[in-house]
Amino acid sequence: MMMKFRFCIVFALLYSISCVAADVFVVKDIRVEGIQRTEAGTIFSYLPVKVGEVLDSKKANEAIKTLYATGFFSDVKLKAEGDLLIVQVQERPAIAQISINGAKEFDKDKLKEGLKQAGLSESRIFSRSLLEKAEQELKRQYISRGKYAVKIVTTTTPLERNRIGINFDIKEGRTARIKQINIVGNRVFSEKKLVKLFSLKTPGFLTWFTKDDQYSKQKLSADLETLRSYYLDRGYLEFNIESTQVSITPDMKDIYITANVTEGPQYTVSDIKLAGELIIPEEELRQLIKLEPGDIFVREKLTESIKLISDRLGNDGYAFANVNASPELDKETHETAFTFFVDPGRRVYVRRINISGNERTRDEVIRREFRQMEGAWHSTEQINRSRQRVDRLDFFTSVNVETPPVADVPDQVDINVDVVEKPTGAIMFGAGYSDREGIILNGSIAQNNILGTGNFLSLQVNTGSVNKIISASFSNPYYTINGVSLGLEAFRRDINTRSLSRVGIFNTDTIGGNIRFGIPVAENDMVSLGIGFERTKIDLHDGSPQLYKDFVHQFGKTSNNIPLTLSWARDGRDSAIWTTSGLMQRLFGEFGAPIGDLRYYKVSYEQRWFYPVSKMFTLMLNGEIGVGDGYSGKPLPFFKNFFAGGFNSIRGYDINTLGPRDNNDLALGGSKRIVGNVEVLFPVPFMLEDKSVRLSAFADGGTVVNSFSGLGTDDFRYSAGLAATWISPMGPLKFSIAQPLNDKPGDKIQRFQFQFGQVF
Repeated sequence: MMMKFRFCIVFALLYSISCVAADVFVVKDIRVEGIQRTEAGTIFSYLPVKVGEVLDSKKANEAIKTLYATGFFSDVKLKAEGDLLIVQVQERPAIAQISINGAKEFDKDKLKEGLKQAGLSESRIFSRSLLEKAEQELKRQYISRGKYAVKIVTTTTPLERNRIGINFDIKEGRTARIKQINIVGNRVFSEKKLVKLFSLKTPGFLTWFTKDDQYSKQKLSADLETLRSYYLDRGYLEFNIESTQVSITPDMKDIYITANVTEGPQYTVSDIKLAGELIIPEEELRQLIKLEPGDIFVREKLTESIKLISDRLGNDGYAFANVNASPELDKETHETAFTFFVDPGRRVYVRRINISGNERTRDEVIRREFRQMEGAWHSTEQINRSRQRVDRLDFFTSVNVETPPVADVPDQVDINVDVVEKPTGAIMFGAGYSDREGIILNGSIAQNNILGTGNFLSLQVNTGSVNKIISASFSNPYYTINGVSLGLEAFRRDINTRSLSRVGIFNTDTIGGNIRFGIPVAENDMVSLGIGFERTKIDLHDGSPQLYKDFVHQFGKTSNNIPLTLSWARDGRDSAIWTTSGLMQRLFGEFGAPIGDLRYYKVSYEQRWFYPVSKMFTLMLNGEIGVGDGYSGKPLPFFKNFFAGGFNSIRGYDINTLGPRDNNDLALGGSKRIVGNVEVLFPVPFMLEDKSVRLSAFADGGTVVNSFSGLGTDDFRYSAGLAATWISPMGPLKFSIAQPLNDKPGDKIQRFQFQFGQVF
């Protein structure tokens, strides 16, 4: 077919040229014949012969080739009538419409987009070769979904004005599933264990949703690399995947995958050597190498060692250091020695930091977060820390940092920071429900980046049956050039515990404000100082505990308080939202100044530790302790007491119901609190890449008392259960199902607890 087409083209060219080759003449005029859609001016623009020029066989040949090359025409002829050049063309048909019938697996618009990428779309010139290419593109998309039995019948219909309609009739057929995965040649590890490493699966309970039982060449390649890493991380240096076969049954319904492997012996590390230009003391470099003589070889440790050495050299300015580990295998003893060859390269420093993409945010807001300075030696650690600090501003959807070398200057690099800004202001109104608050209406007006300065301003309103709050706050994270922050807040907070069962009834109406300063004392450490004013009006009821009535009798219904706050926080988490590792600590103290009506202190300490058990599971250990009391002969105000029970302490027990009670069995809170939580966090199994949903299994324990003396196991309450957190577009949704493990008579049990909506 192709040879016949080429012959026709050659014949047409020879025939067309012969029409004008007999006479060489000066073209006085040009006429175009045969066009229906194409403008004559378009042909004139492509035609290499102009009026007034001499036309010979060479130029005629060039003219015909040029017009054919446009793809607009299926036939081109040149004729001469005296000094008139006649261009006769036959246009290729244009595609008037494309219709797709029978498509269920894909949206038709998506399929048409794929056809367009293959060169076939409405209003374009029709080509049989493009049509065949488009058919193959459609089949490729269906095969990518496991529909190997798909059949596509294409018909073309001529239309008026030399146009054509194309119809694709698709019979999708049944999706092929992976029937079996076989691994041949394994002896050390069972086939069942190795197949579990694969993301590809045979049909199971959730595969209808995850589609993991559909074959994918890319997924298989990734699974084979996972299999290779599994063996290499266990010392099998000579492991090899000899071959892989993927076969499908004649009915195109079942797929069989077979991998043939050779395990080889397990190797241990016999020796570690360092060679090359060791500009850093060898002893320091050896501490970065995770492999030890006598250990079983682990490739992951080898890769980590190379990275640590490269990063260490990068911290001293050797941005382009090259570190390679060369193995020496002893196949008789099954031992291997590694020599780390270190080539630091040239030491470089940073010439300039270039920032782009920040249309609203000022350059200085980004630059002040940088720990890598211009003119200083390149430091991998400082650059990574700088990128992380810019990312934590939460002003951008992405922060990309590159360090290209400066052209023609071998010892300099630039740092290019490219950010993509996101909206930082919001006006929000919403509603939520909390099992402790009831229906909550809330609204806020906030701007996290006022005029691109990085300052924060907000007005927040929240209403519920227990808490009603209105507050305005402002903060400047760089009140001074050294990073001292300034925060101001004014608020009104009403608390009504009438709707809380088993909690002493009282109402408080508090207005106040505060000013606070945050002082950075280390990269991840912040010390905050604050002073405020609070005027609290207390309203009690006949059912209020006697302790509360005694307090009002002593201090009156209205009290003025000057709270002084001092806190220290260290945040070493890798992420504030999806935390997988790191330690967070916070020490907080609040004191009622003697110039006010209240004399009290409250000190609390919290430590939360995250440890990645695996790629999916994260262990979280949380411990809290708080103590408070009055001084100068005055008691701790009852509305400053510690409470426990509920989401933020011991799940499975009603909110704030644990601890000391009065004679009516109403919870009073206490001056001492201890809480501990053990939690295993993991993503939803079929939503591994979704960072908005997280599940956990937990065990909680703790107590609230007025004295640690005589504290016994009976004073503690424990629970265990499952929980989930979803950062939804409407706000965070949290729920837990917990089983109290040692509840006592009088305890208020609440096994299912949830919160929905943003609670300020």
